[in-house]
Amino acid sequence: MSSLLQSVKAVAWSFIGIRKNSQYQHDLSVLNPFHIIVVALAGVALLVGSLMLLVRWVVA
Repeated sequence: MSSLLQSVKAVAWSFIGIRKNSQYQHDLSVLNPFHIIVVALAGVALLVGSLMLLVRWVVA
């Protein structure tokens, strides 16, 4: 379970675009690539959905 939470943290930092190289290298050695892919897809879906809701709210 902690690996999944670490994956969420790593993906959130990657969305922002701020990450130290040492932390990136640590994530590469520790995290499961499948978790990263699943969390990233969920994050993208959440981001797109929230942007769509924001646009509908502004236009209405």
